[in-house]
Amino acid sequence: MAEQATDTPVLDLLAAMTADSIEASSLDAQSLMLVRIAALVAVDAPPASYLLNLAAAGEVGVDADQIRGVLTAIAPIVGTARIASATGNIARALAIEIELEAELEAEGQA
Repeated sequence: MAEQATDTPVLDLLAAMTADSIEASSLDAQSLMLVRIAALVAVDAPPASYLLNLAAAGEVGVDADQIRGVLTAIAPIVGTARIASATGNIARALAIEIELEAELEAEGQA
């Protein structure tokens, strides 16, 4: 087993898995992120997963209308309960992001 060089071995593993997934995929960056969002809905992912993936999606130009489009497209497959859960988790993820940004800004002014 390889030694971990950082204090965040789990995050490092997730980052490596994500990089490998992106490299192996034939999808363009936006399509890949939209598929990942759909997968998060399907597995009823927690807000932290949405936080990370929505940030990455935004970096490649995915906008709110595209996210809504994904939710609309998969609703008949995953059901209203998963869509409602995903919407709540996305809202919580955005609230976490706002809170983190406010804390970082406050630390920067101190």
